[in-house]
Amino acid sequence: MKIQETSLPGVLIIEPSVFSDHRGLFMETYHSGRFAAHGLDVKFVQDNLSISGENVLRGLHYQITHVQAKLVQAVQGRIFDVAVDVRKGSPTFGQWTGAVLDDESHRQMFIPAGFAHGFCVLSKEARVCYKCDALYAPGDEGTLLWSDPDVGVEWPLSDPILSEKDQAGPRLKDIPPNRLPVYK
Repeated sequence: MKIQETSLPGVLIIEPSVFSDHRGLFMETYHSGRFAAHGLDVKFVQDNLSISGENVLRGLHYQITHVQAKLVQAVQGRIFDVAVDVRKGSPTFGQWTGAVLDDESHRQMFIPAGFAHGFCVLSKEARVCYKCDALYAPGDEGTLLWSDPDVGVEWPLSDPILSEKDQAGPRLKDIPPNRLPVYK
């Protein structure tokens, strides 16, 4: 596999080896030994699947104390995937990075614990699988406004379909410090 760093330390684009022939393709989406050899010694405990239509935007979500590292992949369709550093005390606090993930490139994004995560769908439909290294804790979730002008995510759509929760997310400057993960 190939690993590409992004503008935010720890957020990585992973290009797994893909083996294709007349029957289709095969790829390892995760291999603990290969990840550990690249310094990613993470043990995933939960897998999630999201199915969304075109122009749906999900996020930006994070866990406050039960932080989660994530490995995200679009197994069908095309998405723009985003990570925002919301870790209190981080030198890159409030900065974001994004990448297109799709079922043709098979690229994945690794998002370290303590980052807000979101994506928007660029195809008719997208199926997004992601692994988490901690279990989801409903009372521990935070939401950051997807369009916070101080963060300035450059989403490739202007009129997304949003949940009520995502429409009402606060700006980063309005989130109380005790509602943010801590940089370690």
